[in-house]
Amino acid sequence: MNASPLILLVNDDGVHAPGILALQAALAHLGEVFIVAPDRDQSSRSHSITLHRPLRHCALDSHRHSVDGTPVDCVYVALNHANLLPRRPTLLVSGINEGSNLGNDVFYSGTVAAAREGALRGIPSVALSLSRGGKLDAALRFAEALVRRLLSAPPSQGQTALLNVNLPLVEPKGVRATRLGRRIYEEEVAVRRDPRGGEYFWIGGSGVRHDAEEGSDTLANDEGFASITPLWLTSTCEEQLPFAAALAESLEGANA
Repeated sequence: MNASPLILLVNDDGVHAPGILALQAALAHLGEVFIVAPDRDQSSRSHSITLHRPLRHCALDSHRHSVDGTPVDCVYVALNHANLLPRRPTLLVSGINEGSNLGNDVFYSGTVAAAREGALRGIPSVALSLSRGGKLDAALRFAEALVRRLLSAPPSQGQTALLNVNLPLVEPKGVRATRLGRRIYEEEVAVRRDPRGGEYFWIGGSGVRHDAEEGSDTLANDEGFASITPLWLTSTCEEQLPFAAALAESLEGANA
């Protein structure tokens, strides 16, 4: 029996993206590393899964596979296809993404969604993102150190570990455990015409800002620190349960 850890790599930038290929090489000495990733860029696909068309698979080599679907499709296929992986992954790493996934980016990010899908299925999972234009070699050194520690660490208590890790534009000054900040994007719908005169929309502005909130991943990134943010797998808002209970009680009374 092979006792070597199996590390599953996924991303949303696509199977040929420099970040995932370099990560595979950097982690190869820590275990058996497999890539199962989208065949093209699937950024900002969040947790979407493909249910209404067939998915195509291509084995690029013995340890690198592409799927013509979303990042979550890739995780689903990797874990449920009988012959794609030789055994269950010890760890899932999503990335290295080209561009940060800070604050509320986690709700849109395919990188984070792939890690979330792994954690939902009981596999400790990490989403790794590097600020656009940042130094990939520094990110790889950090990723290797992080994965080495995760593979030797005792299992996390409670829910399966789901970590959102962001690396700054510069060589990290250090590492901070953080909470999610809040990213505020410019909101815009640009109305344009195609060559045949048809109207189309291009959504989302180019600007983004965030407040300097103490303890946040956004502030850590601004100040040149790597951030590690643990994410919940449950979406229940506990503080709103009394409000929901009161609403349920009033509806019960109305239907009595």
